[in-house]
Amino acid sequence: MIRKTKAEITKCILHKVANKFNSGQNVFSEDLIRFDQESYDLMKGFLLKPFGNLTQSYRFTKHEDVRLNEVNKFASEIFSDEESFVEYSKSIVNHLFEQSNSAQIKTGDVLVVYIEGIEYKDVLTEAIGIFKIENKVDFFQTYLDDNESFDVVVQKGISTKRIDKGCLVLNTSDEEGTVVFSVDNNNYDAQYWVKNFLSVKLADDYNSHTQNYLEMCKEFSEEVIQPELGMHEKGNFLASTVDYFKENEAVDYATFKDEVFEDEKHKEKFDEYKNHFEKLNDVLIRNNFDVSGVVLKKEKNKLKTEIKLDTNINIKLDVDAPEAASEYLERGYDEEKKMKFYKVYFNEEK
Repeated sequence: MIRKTKAEITKCILHKVANKFNSGQNVFSEDLIRFDQESYDLMKGFLLKPFGNLTQSYRFTKHEDVRLNEVNKFASEIFSDEESFVEYSKSIVNHLFEQSNSAQIKTGDVLVVYIEGIEYKDVLTEAIGIFKIENKVDFFQTYLDDNESFDVVVQKGISTKRIDKGCLVLNTSDEEGTVVFSVDNNNYDAQYWVKNFLSVKLADDYNSHTQNYLEMCKEFSEEVIQPELGMHEKGNFLASTVDYFKENEAVDYATFKDEVFEDEKHKEKFDEYKNHFEKLNDVLIRNNFDVSGVVLKKEKNKLKTEIKLDTNINIKLDVDAPEAASEYLERGYDEEKKMKFYKVYFNEEK
């Protein structure tokens, strides 16, 4: 997690990135943006706010040599020589352009900024910020017309509510490499920003261990539990998983299986799926690790435990209540109607 109370944007430039798939052309600025105080304060808050509560960080990766990672290389050059900022900001945009290999990759504005006074682990450092604005909003602009009357016109601009994509490359590193934070609020292509452009992986810490394990459980529920046992048991499995993480400060793989699975067959399938998940995603699922409460809260919101029926009725199960589905929800078959059914028990409607 970073602190930004002492952070100051000392350089900022805006470029336009096109889409290579559609034969577009990038457009570059030559000069830095000069802010007045009001626009500076608004821009600073807009760009840095998304990173205030991030606990998960990334590290650059490249199979041959991490120094060949493009964003890492450009950021390092800027940190070494601030006068190269404009030149390498263009290189960053060109690299981003090279990743637009499909029509769905959006064009947009790219802000590259140099930030001083970012605090990370009680040390002040510098950062290179890269932000892509993909969506603009309509707003009314009022003006005085030739008849000395006020009128309005619709214009498009950047919303200050949230950025679409952004990252901070810190001028600091640990045993895993340079520290990077990233956000992506328009995750239409999961590979484009984090994997293709930044080419980063989650740091090997309890945050990533928690996320990888929960993602594995989520996919196991979708690919194994649901096809074999149905949505009801999928919901039970996910609820039990969340319950285990909430009740334990650390995860033990063997204990987890004993508490979540009753059938030895499903324990074996979970072992097989763990191996499959590790190979498919190039990650290592730890057998023992501390639980990250922040990551658990975030990942829990992604777990879908809703039973959608073809009669336009949906039953939403609470992932925080693992016993509710088994105690108060029954599944059966009506011979007269020749239809399956769910029976739900309750005391009163809320």
